[in-house]
This record gives sequence, structure tokens and C-alpha cells, in this order.
Amino acid sequence: MQDAVRIALVSGSLNPESLSRRMAQHAEKSLKTLGANVDFIDLQEIPLPLCDGDSAYSHPEVGKIRSRIEAAEGILIAAPVYNFYLNAAVKNLIELTGSAWEDKVVGFLNAAGGYSSYMSVMSIANSLMLDFRCVIVPRFVYAVGSAFRDGAISDGKVAERIDELANELVRFARKLG
Repeated sequence: MQDAVRIALVSGSLNPESLSRRMAQHAEKSLKTLGANVDFIDLQEIPLPLCDGDSAYSHPEVGKIRSRIEAAEGILIAAPVYNFYLNAAVKNLIELTGSAWEDKVVGFLNAAGGYSSYMSVMSIANSLMLDFRCVIVPRFVYAVGSAFRDGAISDGKVAERIDELANELVRFARKLG
């Protein structure tokens, strides 16, 4: 029997009413159904310092979260899109943990206000590929507000795509891990 693949599921939104967090919660259920060992990392609950290129790296929370990223075989980032880019909290996490991302399989779940930002993950994806040799799952899930009702995913196609992404992330991580 195969060991459970270790997935770090990063909920990157700092908004208490986050739609990307709802996507992450759905993905967590899917990943667990697939037999993955899921470490849910909620940036709203972790007081990370802003990366200053100096003393921030010695902050105790940075060491803890770095260890959690290092332990994962795959990482699923659930984040909002602001100004045609993933939110600053996710970028800060990557800057603080740097090489902990090396050789990981990474997937993306994104919530946005409109349809125009669907390519917004590409700058982070390119950086992860080039800087840390990450393998990016070529199946992103991008959803807008109309896919949610009363704080839950109401669009069946979005839920289905999240399930497909979870499956692909686990499959890639098992084969490459």
C-alpha cells in the first residue's frame, strides 16, 4: 500500500469572508477522500512578518511554516486575485519560505471579482518553476463571485473542477515524489 501523499493546502486570503477559503475547504475534503495527508495552512491564523530580506527570516512563525512547506510533496494555493495578481499574503509566504518550495508539485485555486484575471497565477507559477523547480499542475481553478451563494460554492462545475485539480495534484505528487 502506498503512503499517503503529503499536501500543504495554503489558504492565502486574509479576508474573514474569503471565497478562496471556501474553495480550499472543498479541496481539503477532496484531497482527504483521495487518501492525502492534508496540512491546512490558513494565513489568516499565522502572524507572519512582512519579508524584509533580513530579520523577518528569524521570526519564529517563519521557521514553523517553512517546516510545514518543506514536509509537503505537493502544495495547493487557494488565494484571491487582487489587481490582476495573487494577493500579497501568498507572495510574502513564498518570499519568507523560499527554498522550502524546491521540487514541489503546485496547484492553484483562485477567487476573483471578474473574469479578466484568469491568467493572474502565471507570474507566481513562472517564478516557482524557474526559482524552485516546482512542477505546476496545468489545471487551475478560477471562480468569480457568482459561483458562490451564502458563503458556499453553488456552481457545480466549479466544485467539479476543484475535485479534478485535487486528483491531478495527488497524481502528480505520487508520481514525482
